[in-house]
Formats: sequence, C-alpha cells, structure tokens
Amino acid sequence: MTADARGAARALGEALVGRYPDAAARLLEGATPEEAARLLEAHAVPHALALFERLTPEVAAEVLARLAADAVRRLLPAMDPARAAATLARCEPDVRARWLGLLPPAVAAELRSLMAYDADSAGHLMDPRAITLRPDATAGAALVRLRAARGRLIHEVFVVEPDGRLVGEVRVQDIATADPEDRLERLVRPVRAQVLPVASREEVVDLFTERKLATLPVVDVEGRLLGVVRQAAFVAAAEEEASADIQTMVGVSAEERALSGVLFSVRQRLPWLELNLATAFLASAVVGLFESTIARFTALAVLMPIVAGQSGNTGAQALAVTMRGLSLREIRSRHWFAVTSKEVRVAFLNGLAIALTTSAGVWVWSRSSGLAFVIGLSMVISMVAAGLAGATIPIALAALGRDPAQSSSIFLTTVTDVVGFLSFLGIATLLAGLLAAG
Repeated sequence: MTADARGAARALGEALVGRYPDAAARLLEGATPEEAARLLEAHAVPHALALFERLTPEVAAEVLARLAADAVRRLLPAMDPARAAATLARCEPDVRARWLGLLPPAVAAELRSLMAYDADSAGHLMDPRAITLRPDATAGAALVRLRAARGRLIHEVFVVEPDGRLVGEVRVQDIATADPEDRLERLVRPVRAQVLPVASREEVVDLFTERKLATLPVVDVEGRLLGVVRQAAFVAAAEEEASADIQTMVGVSAEERALSGVLFSVRQRLPWLELNLATAFLASAVVGLFESTIARFTALAVLMPIVAGQSGNTGAQALAVTMRGLSLREIRSRHWFAVTSKEVRVAFLNGLAIALTTSAGVWVWSRSSGLAFVIGLSMVISMVAAGLAGATIPIALAALGRDPAQSSSIFLTTVTDVVGFLSFLGIATLLAGLLAAG
C-alpha cells in the first residue's frame, strides 16, 4: 500500500470514528485486544479517546494492558480521571504500576487517590473485573465472554451503556437458556441494589443480608459501573464486623490486630482500663457503705461474689442477644421497649429459679433462713436489673449515634456489680433482724 493509500485509509477511519463513534466502538470490541490496541494507536488522541471511552469497562481494561507506552502517555491524561481510574483499577497490579509510572506525577497522584478506597468501604471490597456487555450484545456473545472467565464464580452479567453507566443485570441461567441471537436488552432486569464506592462495610453487609444478594454492583456518582462486591467479600466483611464488635465490647480498638505493636495496643487499651478502674472503685464504694453490716455478718462477704456473678451472667446474655439483633438489623432504637420488656421478663423468671436454688444451698450451708431469704430476694432484683441493663446499654448507644458495641461490657459490669452489691447488702441491712434471728 502506498503512502497516499495509507493516508486515505487513515482519514477514512478517522471520519468513521468522528461521525459514528458508537458503531466504531462496537466493531472494535469484536476484534482481539491486541488488534484493538493497534487500531487505537493508529488514531490521533481525540479519535482514540472517543473510541476508548465507548468500550465496555472490561474490554477497555484488556485493551489498555496491551497499548504501547507512548499511547498510554497520551491517552490516560486526556481521559476523565474517574473513568481512567476505574479502567486502571481493572488491570493487573503490575500493569497498573507500570502505566502510572509513565504519567506526569500530578496525574498519577490524582488517579492513585481515586483508586485508594478506605479499607472499610465498598470500593475496597469490590472486584473490578465484573463482566460487562452492551444492551445490543447477544446471548451467544455473552456465553463466549463467560467461557473466557472460567475459574471465577459468576452469577450475573452486567449491561452498561457505551459511557459505562449501569443499565441492569442478566442472570447466567437466563443467558444459558436464551436463543443465542437474543439481545441482552430483552433479558436485562434492574439491579436490586447498588452502592457508591465510599459506602461503609456495614452498609454492604446490610444490603446483602436484607436483599439476599449474590453480588452487589458498585457505581460512581454518575452511575458508571466500577466493580462488584461478591459473596466471598461479603462473608469476609461480615466476619470482620463481628470480630470488631467482639473487640470493642471489651474496650479494644477495632483497628488492633494480634500482631499490632506494643505501644499501639497500650494506647488503645489503657484509657478503657482506666475507666474500668474508676467503675471498680464505684462498686467498692458501694460495698464500703455497708462495712458495719459485713463486719456484723461475715457470711455476707462470702456470698457477695455469687450475687454479682449471677447478675453479670444475666446481663451478658441480654447484651449478647441485643447486640446480635442490632448487628443483623433485626431491631432498631424504636424497639427499645419490646426488647427490654422481654429481657426483664426473662431475667425475672430465671431469677426466681436461681433464687430458689441459691436459697436452698445457702440454707444447707448456713442453716439461716434469714440469710437464705435475703440472698434469694437480692438475686431476683439484681438479675432483673442486669437484664434491663444488658438490653438498654447497646440500644442507648445506637440511639446516640455511637457504636453499640463500644465497651458495652464495661458499662454493663459496672451496673451489675453496683446493683448486685447494693441490693444484697442493702436488703441485708434492712432485714438485719432476720439475719440475727438466723
């Protein structure tokens, strides 16, 4: 081909791209990624950009990985930064690092910031390799794309406009049972949920749990598909949230790990230990109020840990059930009365049963009916108070906009100890005559 002929062919190609960029992009998608890359490299930046931005996100990433370095230097800085970052995020890490190293520092820094999602966000959990097709693609073409993705668990194919905006999803079984010539626009259905990449891990867990999703698409503010959160990532996020709740309930930061530095762990734990010490002094102060009663009836000192221990266990049970309900979004702050009244009734009935057992044991040990009555009555009171506290504390924290797991057990221990000691020693003081009569 002569130089004039090559020039004419190039001009004809640029005229086609300029007038019919969508049609040209569809033709380009039918080529192999290597061929598409060579064709893009042959065009000037404006025409190459018009073509590249109309490719589906998956194809665009495959083509980008095969472009020459000079084409990448010219193309990526000219793209919309959000679109460029989304395409780069789909590439393998080594390709991504190589291309970012070719760009001007300011452009590379902007793209890195757009790709750097918080570890607690949907953007961090998402897989950018979602399979995307145009609405006019056929079921047969979708099957070809699915076969090329062997080894990945795929439930849906996502249908997007040429600019990357999410149209809907097509289930794999619908593609498999459709006529190969059926267009996806006939099979597509709206997505049941979608999130922004900045959505929190808790929001992702909520949507998966409430909507019974297999996958959750992640889109930018303009509705362009960035990736998808898969079931495995959801399970990992749920486990992470549950483990974080376990730590925060006892005053340990959710950021601390088993191999965290010593000083970091000390900084995270020490304030809560100091608070726990203050609450322990409060419980001791309550005991000190009844020093004369304890000196008079030394058996009370022996039995105090029993009352505190049973009320603590009762409160911990109520706390665990309430925390689980809040974590799974089964209950909200408006359910406070229903939850607390249920826990109070449960604690009262359990308290009666435990009080009878305890009173019988104390009577056998001390032969004092007065002491048996005092500990039985205080057991019921302290266990009811513990059940009420175990349900109230996490719901109150949630209503105040705080993490309901944040050191709930420390506050609960304070309540159960104070109420347990106060009820036991207070009743013993009021009914000292019964104890003396023994």
